[in-house]
Amino acid sequence: LAGCGGGSEAEAPADDAAKTTFTVGFDAEYPPYGYRTEDGDYAGFDLDLAAEVCARQGWELVKQPIDWNAKDMELNSGAIDCIWNGFTMNGREDSYLFSEPYVDNSIVYVVRADDAIQTEADLAGKYVITQAGSSALAALQDKADVVATFAALDEIADYNTAFMNLEAGTNDAIAVDIGVAQFQLATKADKFRMLEEPLSTEQYAIGFKLGNQELRDAVQTSLNEMVEDGTFAEIAANYADYNLDKMVCLGK
Repeated sequence: LAGCGGGSEAEAPADDAAKTTFTVGFDAEYPPYGYRTEDGDYAGFDLDLAAEVCARQGWELVKQPIDWNAKDMELNSGAIDCIWNGFTMNGREDSYLFSEPYVDNSIVYVVRADDAIQTEADLAGKYVITQAGSSALAALQDKADVVATFAALDEIADYNTAFMNLEAGTNDAIAVDIGVAQFQLATKADKFRMLEEPLSTEQYAIGFKLGNQELRDAVQTSLNEMVEDGTFAEIAANYADYNLDKMVCLGK
């Protein structure tokens, strides 16, 4: 896969006086990128980045939780302006207009802490689960020979439920983005652990509707400015518990 290199800085687009809101579509059960807090608010690394972009552009941020399987319909209908929530760009370059990649991500397996499973080969005959429509599912689909050894590959609507299934013993392993895994391990290291070898590696970017170049460039310009003045790194540092400060790659 291509590395997460920074491209040239986008030129600032012409002013769009009609643009007053910026609606971000995100999965509300995908921490630490986007999630619902105990207070009922929406938070996360990607939403923090979006809020800073809006502050610089003079837009009002609209946080719009979506069904991840319906993300294309939401984007193409205009219900959201972009998909910004740990969204893998690799293999999707012809379907969306992407920002520059900003996070290097890996897909990993998570198992119960006391399980004997140590490698992907040990998953033969085991019940593996992942989120429907996720990049982890796509990575597994590229490894059909490995999946064929599983007792089953289950798909579920959200990772929170997948981790509950794993803890309960309904499933033996989860295929999941490393940031989501680290979020869970930060508070449940006694219950779960990651296998050392990643399933695959990829990059995250912001997905816009094809042809929406002006909006894409406006967002990219603000992100590049945030990298230059250190704001991007400051936001990432707030998520150091999940190693996001080490995973960001925009401008590197």
